[in-house]
Amino acid sequence: MKFKLVINKDAEEEITAVVHERTEMIDAIEHLVIHEGNLEELYGYDKDTIKILKIQEIESIFAQDNKTYVSYADGRQYSIKVRLYEIESKLPDYFIRINKSAIANRRQIVQFDVQFSGAVDAVFKSGYKDYVSRRCFAELKRRYGI
Repeated sequence: MKFKLVINKDAEEEITAVVHERTEMIDAIEHLVIHEGNLEELYGYDKDTIKILKIQEIESIFAQDNKTYVSYADGRQYSIKVRLYEIESKLPDYFIRINKSAIANRRQIVQFDVQFSGAVDAVFKSGYKDYVSRRCFAELKRRYGI
């Protein structure tokens, strides 16, 4: 059996397996690729409740005081039990880093507010705001033509 890994950040991710027959190992690999590779929901914690958070309705995921939080479309913030660096690679490509401690859903951003000082804030549908670092804003401009 051979194994080949090609890392190309510009290409769409694809996994191809050429096998002689379907086995339990192939079924396990298929399940891992299809289900575990695509993050569809997270569990958010708020006091005594656990809410299932749909990925497309998450506005921002951010770290604060050594904890990770989600700003959700309902205007509330939920804590999650996953670190920011662990979840970043599992998110769909419409999630973008906006500063050192936050990742935003660009489909939930309604506008960018530019301050007199030159600082930029991302404003989300619920009204939640978070700052955009200069480095990340330059990447946003390059990537999306802002």
